[in-house]
Amino acid sequence: MSVAQQEIFGPVLAILPYDTVDEAVAIANDTVYGLGAHVQGTDRALMRSVASRIQSGQVHLNYPAWDPQAPFGGYKQSGNGREYGVEGMEEYMEIKSILGYYD
Repeated sequence: MSVAQQEIFGPVLAILPYDTVDEAVAIANDTVYGLGAHVQGTDRALMRSVASRIQSGQVHLNYPAWDPQAPFGGYKQSGNGREYGVEGMEEYMEIKSILGYYD
């Protein structure tokens, strides 16, 4: 379905059935986008495991939280780079290594 394959910004909820957690992760990753995702559940360890497998810049667990220290940005065709947090600041930095011995 196109509603499950496109980045739709608005109050839209697509519900797709699945039989296993592996299938749910495969469905979540079957898109060229990856800005944000949401995992709902009661088993924290399972939710974290699923979240780590989803190809998305942010994954919310049970509640769409916001933290200015957490980097924001997408995977795949949802953009390059990050905003916020240390990762957002690093985009404006040039890193240089100066090596050598001095007497």
